[in-house]
Amino acid sequence: MLSTEPLRHMGAQIVDFPVPECAEYKFASDDYWRCLAIFYTATIFHPVGTCKMGPHYDSDAVVDPELRVYGIENLRVIDSSIMPKIPRGNTNAPTIMIGEKGSDMIKKRWLQSYEQN
Repeated sequence: MLSTEPLRHMGAQIVDFPVPECAEYKFASDDYWRCLAIFYTATIFHPVGTCKMGPHYDSDAVVDPELRVYGIENLRVIDSSIMPKIPRGNTNAPTIMIGEKGSDMIKKRWLQSYEQN
């Protein structure tokens, strides 16, 4: 495609920066492009990740694996914003799953505190 007139006219060129997930393949080979298509396809309609879930030592993480906000008691984030990366597919099903799992976590904690009293 780079040899077509419109792209030549614009001075388009391939950025020779291999992505880490595809480093095992020769840059610009068919296998490399297959790998790139798997790891770098994304939706632009359902951004996520503003409250990334991750371990306490990850400086980008906002919530822990129990969806609790680091440094704030009694606050959880239970929506698609906890996904650390945008999934390649629609976010509807994973978001429903996050909501269901989050509600289970809240109920479990509430029951444990109720039983202790």
